[in-house]
Amino acid sequence: MMEETTKSGKFGRKVVQVHEAQQKLMAYASPLEMENVPIRQSAGRRLAEDITAPHPFPAFNRSGMDGYAVIAADTGAARDEETVWLRVVDEIPCGFVSEAKITPGTAARIMTGAQVPEGADAVVMLEATMTREEDGVSWVGVRTVIQAGRNVTPRGFEIRSGDKVLEAGRQITAGDIAVLAAFGIAEIPVIRRPKAAIFATGSELLGVGDPLQPGKIRDSNSPMLEVLIREAGGEPVMLGAIADDLELARTKVEMALEAYDLVITIGGVSVGDYDIMGDLIREDPDGMLFNKVAMRPGSVTTAAVRGGTPIIALSGNPGACFVGFHLFAYPVLAAMQGAPSPFLPEGVAVLAKDYQKVNNFTRFVRARLELQDGVMHAYPASIDESSVMVTIKDSDCLLVVSPDERGLIAGSKVRFIKLP
Repeated sequence: MMEETTKSGKFGRKVVQVHEAQQKLMAYASPLEMENVPIRQSAGRRLAEDITAPHPFPAFNRSGMDGYAVIAADTGAARDEETVWLRVVDEIPCGFVSEAKITPGTAARIMTGAQVPEGADAVVMLEATMTREEDGVSWVGVRTVIQAGRNVTPRGFEIRSGDKVLEAGRQITAGDIAVLAAFGIAEIPVIRRPKAAIFATGSELLGVGDPLQPGKIRDSNSPMLEVLIREAGGEPVMLGAIADDLELARTKVEMALEAYDLVITIGGVSVGDYDIMGDLIREDPDGMLFNKVAMRPGSVTTAAVRGGTPIIALSGNPGACFVGFHLFAYPVLAAMQGAPSPFLPEGVAVLAKDYQKVNNFTRFVRARLELQDGVMHAYPASIDESSVMVTIKDSDCLLVVSPDERGLIAGSKVRFIKLP
């Protein structure tokens, strides 16, 4: 690997590849402890353990439609276009269990979803029957032959008792909620959400509600990261922005390391005289994971670990901050929640327009995907500079342009990372 050193020598940096930097961080991203939450609060959380079926589903032989529960063999005479008349011995709405046993020559009126009575092995749909009354007795006429098991969902057809229905690490969706509710599991074992502290550095920063001042900019990175952390399943803790003050930054970092699962800082990692996060992290060389990555934007992204807690120092440039979060912070947060595949999914698309910017490092280009005639096309952002913020809102993927590519032309295949 190559090394890069500034004129002053104090910013000595060893360049690592993106995948190597990711693996260094992931070594400190173990799943957090389990907690139980009410089912209504579990959507989006990740299961801490496998869920097995406490009983079969359905728990009884269930009618698949409105009609009559019968013994299939009784309908055999309808083969010759005869109507088979059966005595109706009960009517079974949903939620009720019949005390009558179906014997040859009898039937029971039944509703969709109701429990099929003992003795019956099929349900004849209502439209294939007729009825009559004789001396206070109800009869149903069946005009079609039916096979045993027809229109009956047998007990345990979907899931047997003891079967695994949801696996540990799974992110709970609406469909999973339906399964959990059907089995009466009201308290769900999930991995605790990681708490991620955020603070920005820079004497140039203003609050979102502050009036604009000459030479100053509003802090757009912190609120962006707050949302990204929530979308990644974490709990953001906003520690605000501080001026370029090394002692104040040290105090905030030490406090955050004791209280939270991940610390993310914004700015102060470049090579300027006021880049205090670079200074702070270098104070403990044994805890340094990396301080330069072979990527654009965000090559100065830095990471360390203190007391087992990872610190990710992102660039203050909005584009680099956005890219750095998805490459490094997102998988850490996902792994802390037990995600079996913590990295964002990748794919291949057709480049919709030329992209000629090249670099000695892998470039991660903000872009948007569009499906055209069944083929995924990728449109790189018109302005992709590290300092540019506005194109973030139009991006749903990052194109991965390796240094081997000396410019890409429209129609080329390009790899992309799908953003959440």
